[in-house]
Amino acid sequence: MAWGTTMSKCEGDKENAGSVILERPLKLWSLIIDSVRCGGGIQKPNRSRKQAGSDKLSELLKQPQWCENEDEVKRKEQVLELLKEVAKKLQNEDSIEVVVEGAKDVRRLTKEDPHARTILALLGVIPPLVSLLDSQDPTFHTQIASLYALLNLAIANDANKAAIVKAGAIHKMLNLITQKNGPLSEAVVANFLGLSALDSNKPIIGSSGAIPFLVSALKDVEASSQAKQDSLRALYNLSISPSNVCHILDTDLIPHLFANLGDMDASERILSILGNIVSVAEGRKGISSVRDAFPILIDVFNWADSPVCQEKASYILMVMAHKSYNDRQAMVEAGVVSSLLELTLLGSTLAQNRASRMLECLRVEKGKQLVSVNCGGLSAPLSSTSASAGPTRQKFSDEEDDDGDDYDEMMSKENKAVKQLVQQSLQSNMKRMVKRANLGHDFVPSDHFKSLTSSSTSKSLPF
Repeated sequence: MAWGTTMSKCEGDKENAGSVILERPLKLWSLIIDSVRCGGGIQKPNRSRKQAGSDKLSELLKQPQWCENEDEVKRKEQVLELLKEVAKKLQNEDSIEVVVEGAKDVRRLTKEDPHARTILALLGVIPPLVSLLDSQDPTFHTQIASLYALLNLAIANDANKAAIVKAGAIHKMLNLITQKNGPLSEAVVANFLGLSALDSNKPIIGSSGAIPFLVSALKDVEASSQAKQDSLRALYNLSISPSNVCHILDTDLIPHLFANLGDMDASERILSILGNIVSVAEGRKGISSVRDAFPILIDVFNWADSPVCQEKASYILMVMAHKSYNDRQAMVEAGVVSSLLELTLLGSTLAQNRASRMLECLRVEKGKQLVSVNCGGLSAPLSSTSASAGPTRQKFSDEEDDDGDDYDEMMSKENKAVKQLVQQSLQSNMKRMVKRANLGHDFVPSDHFKSLTSSSTSKSLPF
């Protein structure tokens, strides 16, 4: 049922206060929400007396144009009354047991019912649940009941996510984690995961001090696998906001991520986090400062059974290669060229495109270095020529022609070297492909491949 379309409006002036003007036929749950939100009833044709508040809701629901059978009306009236009773429990000031019971009811009723989440929030259950986090219950049963009630209220409901944060829940949750209690910490982690899914909450949670806690929970050897997965997913959500990268760099998260990159259950999420971090200059520095960061990322190219990881790793390296000369040099020293050539042959379409862009970047960088080296050697005779007389000018001109011949010869040697490198790389890649395919040693490459290895140059690469 769609909740986004507002089918009634609340009139703010005194004359029409508490009334709902119906613009077109409404669905039943929409009427319930409007009644709770606006605090009014409905004006019936040929009736002058106003109907105010939710006390008249049952009368509204009985109108035949809103439903098709009376049983359905009664059922939903009962549901609404039940939700009101739950909200009243949370307002009880005489018994904490009643309040805790109300929190447990909220958790139970909102677990799988999106309508209950909306109506209970409109009935005002969020502020008392957040206040319940300050409870001094030494067993933490009260705080945990409140945390899971808030968790379920926030499921697939952005308005509730925003309301929970606005009510001050983040700092209250962080105050709770000072207590060394496993179930309590897991409930806090789960809430951070849910709340961080809303973009407007990301910078608020990131600046609150939640990131060090999540990193600690991720590294905790005693934490459950579910808590670790929730921590990693929450950190991914927070890393989407560039303003949170500086908070991530204040922790040792990046080295920890690289140390666990071989874990196939978490590698895709780890690479996604690194892909968010690499978009910020400070993040790129943090990645490049990790020992063996580039060899580890390049090794991901060999994960033929995980094309998504190959794509994410190629994205990280592509961004870093385009942004930093030092990173490009480090990648070349780590053997990225041969791995990129293999990726252009064996990777997915996206991975092939990224690998090709990196190869183009490295090729252009190599060309610039050659031009710089050779032009540096020619600068002295050229400057001398401009300061010399006629006969001497001809002498330097002849020397310049000789240097030009030397430059052409050097470029020819460079082209031959590049051609040889490409041939060796392609042949090596074919051997790897044969080995992975478990083909026999008598496998003979096709004529097409032979022609490719015999005629390829740096310009023939699929840039």
